[in-house]
Amino acid sequence: MKIKQSMGEQIFDIVNVLIMVVLVIITLYPLLYVLFVSFSVPGEYMRYGGNLLWRPLGFSLASYQEVFRNPNIWSGYRNTLFIVVVGLTFNMVFTISGAYVLSRPQLMLRRFLSLFTLFTMYFSGGMIPTYLNVRNLGLAGSIWSLIIPVSVNTFNLIIMRTAFEGVPQSLEESAKIDGASQLTILVRIMIPLVVPTIAVLVLYYGVFHWNSWFNALIYIRKRELYPLQLILREMIIQNSAAASMNLSAADDSAMIGETIKYATIVVATAPILCLYPLLQRFFVKGVMVGAVKG
Repeated sequence: MKIKQSMGEQIFDIVNVLIMVVLVIITLYPLLYVLFVSFSVPGEYMRYGGNLLWRPLGFSLASYQEVFRNPNIWSGYRNTLFIVVVGLTFNMVFTISGAYVLSRPQLMLRRFLSLFTLFTMYFSGGMIPTYLNVRNLGLAGSIWSLIIPVSVNTFNLIIMRTAFEGVPQSLEESAKIDGASQLTILVRIMIPLVVPTIAVLVLYYGVFHWNSWFNALIYIRKRELYPLQLILREMIIQNSAAASMNLSAADDSAMIGETIKYATIVVATAPILCLYPLLQRFFVKGVMVGAVKG
């Protein structure tokens, strides 16, 4: 039977839907604007000066051709993929291992270690001591400086620990009776039961590595080691400066720098956006598991 809603509940549902529609429009329009500008004819876009609501101004692939003609884009993709794949492996191995240890009730000094770990989430040495530490470890100037210092995120570690604590203790006890080691319990029992949380952390870590550029700006000096986002930053700054110097020019070749910025943004963000639909079915469940932290 359908439960009849009161007038207040109906008004709440209507207002809620309207708010959600407005939020979707606010979120979606900047993405569509960037996409439309990237496919627009540069000269028409520079002369237009309005909002793009429905379609590009003309259709041109010139901006994308210029982007893919830049060899730095390909080296940036290669470096970023290496950072994401290797960094994600480091992240998940250390996060799962640390969270499993902290979730065991029989661990000695468990409360102290948990508080000590939590302390690092609110207090750090700062940028200069961190740089000196990375330099003294011999990581400065190496692509490993973008992977090893960020191997564990405390917030993600706590989410993972909470997921492990939610697994019934009886499963571990029955496995121990059968002679299973701690490694066997972790790999064959615990990890399969927290797959939704692991999927969420893969997304968190993957997005972090893909979008990271500040650490590369500090630690990396060789251009061939630049990640994609640092290349994107340079191209946007350079093309903005070039566009401001050529505002009076009428040909598309002088104006293409403005649309190149948007094409570069699309090229840099499209791969990570494709990751969301693949993990969407795990996302809500994993976030809810990590929402309660003991």
